[in-house]
Amino acid sequence: MINNLLLLIGFSVLLIKATDIISESLNHLSRITRMGKFAITSFLLAFATSVPELVVGITAALEGRPSLSLGVILGSNIANLSLVIGTAALIGGSLSVAGQWFKFDIFSVFLAGTMPLILLLDKTLSRSDGLILVMIYGIYNYGILMGKKRLVPPVSGRFKLLILKNQLANKKMDRWLIWLFFWTAVLIFSANMIVNAAINFSHLLGAPVLLVGMFLVAVGATLPELTFEARAIKKHQAGMVLGNLTGSIVVNSTLILGLVSLIKPIKLDNGLNEYLLAAAAFGVMFLLFWLFIRSKKKLERWEGLALVMAYFIFALLEWGK
Repeated sequence: MINNLLLLIGFSVLLIKATDIISESLNHLSRITRMGKFAITSFLLAFATSVPELVVGITAALEGRPSLSLGVILGSNIANLSLVIGTAALIGGSLSVAGQWFKFDIFSVFLAGTMPLILLLDKTLSRSDGLILVMIYGIYNYGILMGKKRLVPPVSGRFKLLILKNQLANKKMDRWLIWLFFWTAVLIFSANMIVNAAINFSHLLGAPVLLVGMFLVAVGATLPELTFEARAIKKHQAGMVLGNLTGSIVVNSTLILGLVSLIKPIKLDNGLNEYLLAAAAFGVMFLLFWLFIRSKKKLERWEGLALVMAYFIFALLEWGK
């Protein structure tokens, strides 16, 4: 058990390091574009910080353990709405919420987050369900990119091509692409080792794979989001925090679960009670987060503490059964 725990911790650290470098590489790509901070983080950086969940999910599906991916996604979404944003608020201070985001994006994110829970009412996330989720991911990001496109002044095709060529040369994109491919390979290897360690843990503890993924793997996978959001709050970059938070939930709930179920349909044969409690916890965490930011359009430090405490109560309920 100790060896598996050390493997899980070690490869989670390596996974986080790889994600950090991949995020930096994608951040350089984002500087070439002329999009707002919310759109950049929601589309590019949120995807990058969700790469651990993506790689672990696909690896688990290929190894015939899709329920591990479901546990990781549920655990990551719950952690993002409570442990991650709450700890970031405790470290960085209060977080102001833009009115436009509050009116539209929070409800679209809630819809994306609950869609797989609705599709799992028949205890199966089939390939057709997975296709629906992937389509929802595409529609959501199309809406974000089209919403920001009108903010970009028109540029002629030839002039735009010259600008892109100069920027590619100045940013030394070849070096970043090499780093991107190398650390992606490290990421895939680490994810495979984490999946194996998690499966061994579930056997040793006698706990469902869903539960192991929900906590042991999911908490490690959300550390990139926590690091990024704490830094962004300290720099008073609310748009980047909200973009990363909402984008990560959408990526997890639609793209990742969609791809996993396309590879291997998810069936709730084991861990049904744990799943139902986690689904209810996601709704409660989202409601708490919404109530906190609705009052003053701001997330205070004490509210961040309340979200963190809510997460630990959820963890005690899950493991105490």
